[in-house]
Amino acid sequence: MKTIAVIGAGMAGITAARTLAQAGHQVSVFEKSHGAGGRMATRSSAYGSFDHGVQYFTVRDPQFMQAISEVPGTQAICRAWSANAVRVLDPLGRVIEAPLPLREPHFVAAPGMNSLIRHWAQPLQDAGMLHLQSQVQFLLRKPGAPHKWQLVCSNGNEYDGFDAVVLATPHVQADFLLRQSGAPAAGFSGLELMSKVEVAPCWTLMLAYPLANQPGLSHLGPQWNAARSTHHRIAWISRESSKPGRSTTERWTVQASAEWSQEHLDDDEDRVTAKLLKAFAELTGIRAEPGFTQTHLWRYAKTTQPMGKKHHWDAKLKLGVCGDWLLGHRVEDAFVSGLSLALSMADKS
Repeated sequence: MKTIAVIGAGMAGITAARTLAQAGHQVSVFEKSHGAGGRMATRSSAYGSFDHGVQYFTVRDPQFMQAISEVPGTQAICRAWSANAVRVLDPLGRVIEAPLPLREPHFVAAPGMNSLIRHWAQPLQDAGMLHLQSQVQFLLRKPGAPHKWQLVCSNGNEYDGFDAVVLATPHVQADFLLRQSGAPAAGFSGLELMSKVEVAPCWTLMLAYPLANQPGLSHLGPQWNAARSTHHRIAWISRESSKPGRSTTERWTVQASAEWSQEHLDDDEDRVTAKLLKAFAELTGIRAEPGFTQTHLWRYAKTTQPMGKKHHWDAKLKLGVCGDWLLGHRVEDAFVSGLSLALSMADKS
């Protein structure tokens, strides 16, 4: 049995941690946020929830399909979402492809996208393996034990005695942690490969229209529930209330294009809200004042240049990295990466 630290509680991290724990290893997961989920995040509000990160997921990989089918309770969480198929809009909001047939089923987790990760993370949490609000700042060798890793967190807590460490975070954060930790972590053999990875940011706008829930008025705006857009500001729009297991209050999530998000990376939230709200009105025809607005910036949203391998493991340092960015940007890419690293570590232990 090995003692292993996993940094990051998104899909890749939780998948790796579950697999290693099932193989008999002693696992500790460290997550800087208040809950597991990563970009499979759900934002709560007085008007209902928003999937402000990942909008849906597909199931192409057979191992991912097996997990969805066989992990107890998972099938009840994963729901098919047709979204009335998906439209494609021109910059003026005119439909240029309607509907765009779904080539494969689209799934969401209910009642929010983070429900799937949190369900899979619950056994880890029940066993005391999940440390939330614990941002790891340094990876050090434990004094007197040159082959053991010590983790120093921003809250002042220190954890030591780890035989191996898994980094399941965005590549920029993993790179920063390794470099600022100094020797020997900064000698990780995957740093050069990681430097070639490119991930685009994404500004996300959340809107709620509680006054739309009036007698005789089922919803605002278009008949469709999801659309891709060629508008220079917006890449994706979806009606949150159309997803199974959600409240009926009219709510929309608007995700900006990668190019626009990069150009406006340092803008304040009020300016971003105003610009995206204007574009949203142009695309949907909804010009009513929303009762709720909120924005969120994902600095590392969609992989544009992946590493090109399932995982990277440094056998000498006993350090590994996993995440969707090694393969692409899909939820199942993160699952495959986390599973691949954990199985490789289990085989070598």
